[in-house]
Amino acid sequence: TGSGQQSVTGVEASDDANSYWRIRGRSDGGCQRGTPVRCGQAIRLTHVNTGKNLHTHHFPSPLSNNQEVSAFGDDGEGDELDIWTVQCSGTHWEREDAVRFRHVGTEVFLSITGEQYGHPIRGQREVHGMAAANHHNYWKAMEGVFIKPSADPARHDEL
Repeated sequence: TGSGQQSVTGVEASDDANSYWRIRGRSDGGCQRGTPVRCGQAIRLTHVNTGKNLHTHHFPSPLSNNQEVSAFGDDGEGDELDIWTVQCSGTHWEREDAVRFRHVGTEVFLSITGEQYGHPIRGQREVHGMAAANHHNYWKAMEGVFIKPSADPARHDEL
């Protein structure tokens, strides 16, 4: 059901290799490597393994009937419905902070409430958008790599 786009699901394991997302700036505004993410900043989240962006639109989600969240685009390029703002309590998103992501286009919060899929993705939970801020829309980075800015913007040190 829904849009037919790739589902976004959640799992309990924080070290699941398919759960990694890269934070990027809006397509119309750069995000310099190593620059702290500001609270209120508009970002895109790009799935590391597929290159698709975290996306939502006005389709009902299949299990909870909230708003569908999907993975959309190719090689990190999608559309204006891939943009989210980071909601946090300080000036910047700190490593240990729980944050919310609010969708710019539809104003829902990225959420997970516990509904689980059956076959073929048994045990994976539905990720969806909810209209209200609540305890279901807090997210915390459990793994990650901080890349410090280069002294010379033209020079890139790779990991």
